[in-house]
Amino acid sequence: MAQEAAEPVAVRNRFFFFAAAFALAAALVSAAFAQAPAPKAQTAKSTSFPRTPDGHPDLTGIYDIATLTPVERPNGASPIYTEAEARKLEQQVAARKEYQGRAIDGDRAAPPKGGDGSAGAAGNVGGYNSFWIDSGSSYTIVDGQRRASIVIDPQDGRVPELTAEARQRATAFRNQAPTSDQTAQENDPGFEKTPGAYDDPERRPLGERCLIGFGSTSGPPALPNYFYNNLHQIVQTADSVMILTEMVHDARVVRMNQPHLPPTVRRWMGDSIGHWEGDTLVVDTTNFTDKTRFRGSSPDLHIVERFTRTGPKTLLYRFTVEDPKTWTRAWTGEYTWPATDERLYEYACHEGNYALGNILRGARLKEADEAKKKSDQKQ
Repeated sequence: MAQEAAEPVAVRNRFFFFAAAFALAAALVSAAFAQAPAPKAQTAKSTSFPRTPDGHPDLTGIYDIATLTPVERPNGASPIYTEAEARKLEQQVAARKEYQGRAIDGDRAAPPKGGDGSAGAAGNVGGYNSFWIDSGSSYTIVDGQRRASIVIDPQDGRVPELTAEARQRATAFRNQAPTSDQTAQENDPGFEKTPGAYDDPERRPLGERCLIGFGSTSGPPALPNYFYNNLHQIVQTADSVMILTEMVHDARVVRMNQPHLPPTVRRWMGDSIGHWEGDTLVVDTTNFTDKTRFRGSSPDLHIVERFTRTGPKTLLYRFTVEDPKTWTRAWTGEYTWPATDERLYEYACHEGNYALGNILRGARLKEADEAKKKSDQKQ
């Protein structure tokens, strides 16, 4: 869905913090679930899957990576859900989505100027309702296990703590530069009160500026965005592999059996090189720029991804994140990429997009209104 040109002027960050459906799924998790053994990493199995002329498994296809499984395990949740537990949570999410996505009365009154403060489209003056959201309908299944988190190492399913250096860096960058992992939510908190938040377009989130997919969906690591436009396409040749992300039109080319670029060459999605280890495609990515800063990482971020075909219609996507300047230890996640027959269309994010300019214009109007009020009070 391209951003509509008819969006009303609104001073708000549509792409901000946690996705609503993701938050809902996490909130529904009961702390009473019994603890279970930590999930084990799936191992590749010898199969007769289709292969390319050079003998490697054919990974080419389109994959829908939408899932209710969050990146980090919710507090109190078991590492693995039983089928009954997962079904109950999935049904609750489905019911909530159906209710929130019901048709809106065409004869309803317009919301008041600035919104009525409620959650949803009226409170946010024109945000989408749940009809437009595709945040997943089921938990990812890996090796027969319904996973409660994408992170599997550390065993608590949580990203490790930041180093002291990373905390200092985060303070220095706070509210000055966006990160590639900022996710989306329609129930945003409204006008940001951080000084300067609307003074410079480069202060706005990368997804809001249509530069790179939010929620780190473009990768690496490629994570669900818990919002919509969840497709990823893999095109495989003997000397390169292309990974195209639907949101927002990002293409990453993996150069096979090549050395990394010189460290002076930095890229928004890093420099990805690949090789095969048996039937697993291993992608090694370095040379990141400080313009993306995944979860506050440094340009020394190092990510290793592993793509393994586990069935005629499934891939196992596994990744390890390492940055000693950011986290106290490396961490690993994995989830299943199911193939789909859906077609991937261009996400023309900036075509007819008035939103970014209107965000800044709206801020100037708000400043003018506040200045006038102060002036009137003095008289």
